[in-house]
Amino acid sequence: MLWFKKKEKVNKEAEVKPEAVSAPADTGSNTSGNGVSDNKASDNKTSDNAASGNETAGSYATANNTQHNDTLHNDAFGNAASDNAASSDGDSGKVAPFAMGMEASVDSATEGQDYTKEDATVAGNDVPVKTGFFAKLKQGLKRTRDNFVYNLDVVFKGAEEIDDAFYDDLEEILITGDIGVQTTEEILDRLKEQVSKRRIVRPDECRELLVSTIEELMHVNENEYIFEKETSVIFVIGVNGVGKTTSIGKLASQFKNDGKRVIIAAADTFRAAAGDQLKVWADRAGCELISGKEGADPSSVLFDAVAAAKARRADILLVDTAGRLNNKKNLMNELSKMNKIIDKNYPEAHRENFIVLDATTGQNALQQALAFNEVSDLTGIILTKMDGTAKGGIAVAIQSGLHVPVKYIGVGEKIEDLQKFDEKAYVKALFEREKDETDNA
Repeated sequence: MLWFKKKEKVNKEAEVKPEAVSAPADTGSNTSGNGVSDNKASDNKTSDNAASGNETAGSYATANNTQHNDTLHNDAFGNAASDNAASSDGDSGKVAPFAMGMEASVDSATEGQDYTKEDATVAGNDVPVKTGFFAKLKQGLKRTRDNFVYNLDVVFKGAEEIDDAFYDDLEEILITGDIGVQTTEEILDRLKEQVSKRRIVRPDECRELLVSTIEELMHVNENEYIFEKETSVIFVIGVNGVGKTTSIGKLASQFKNDGKRVIIAAADTFRAAAGDQLKVWADRAGCELISGKEGADPSSVLFDAVAAAKARRADILLVDTAGRLNNKKNLMNELSKMNKIIDKNYPEAHRENFIVLDATTGQNALQQALAFNEVSDLTGIILTKMDGTAKGGIAVAIQSGLHVPVKYIGVGEKIEDLQKFDEKAYVKALFEREKDETDNA
């Protein structure tokens, strides 16, 4: 079978592939060893919200344990664990600070810097060169291309004919590439239909058909961002460690820069230091923060925030909500109570429910989204930590399997590293291989 041949080839390449040069690491902040992935220990990286280390709510092992490969992904009711290469969505090449075991806020020492692996390898540059969003996305998806896309290309180039064995190989690669069973079946059904319709006989001609099929599945309509033009309330949901707080901060800053009046409600009152962390982002974005005491009723915080939003004529109210799925009933009751406050006191506001997911957790991210969708009507997905994951195909599985659009993706620590999702740019970054990559295919 082609599958075993190409796996062998990938393994051989891995043996001789040089390690990427990491950006300067803040070794002083890593004395405890928190959140370091052991098979990428040379990078000293952690994900932006301590996905691989300190932020646990009964998620896994102990805070100081190192993580092996990508096996410690928790179930949908726990916290997100990073894969074998922690991304730099919250801390690129530097160890993130930890506050009371919660999501790490942006280190002031790294603020304004834009380090990437690609920057660090530029010879002769003492100061890293700034990298654009697409370049970061493409660099971030390199590990996905090296595995998932590489194996697809082996099949497209190595198969002699389009037969059942050809489709079986594609199916296996798509499923193991975190596309998911249901989405894989849909992709292959569409591919077979186009092959028959166009009377294609050469396997290599199927590559572009596959790419265009995935692009169609990932399409996001422009009206999905209508909330930007209306008075809106955006609930942001997500388990600890996925980048929820930093995503709220980045969105607030971007909306403010677009001329919007933004208020942030710190309604996740059950997580220690959540309000303090949001305050850092609110101050940085120049937005007002409405918060309560730790352990206070989230609905009371929301009630005050709604009153403030109406009094200040805010354009957007961003609400940080608790991400506890270990008790669905309590979470459902809590969200229901908060929704009633909006219905009664702010009925004119447009409503959005965003879920923040960690791309490095693969299929676990999809399971989280499915579970949250049972207690909240999700309208959009924020996919973080796309800058270094081998599971970049999960975006396809989530959007297709959940029928909820990916609206934003994050590829780094800076505010501008969270951008609206562009399916054409994503598919191009996923499938467009450099010459040195294609030479080995």
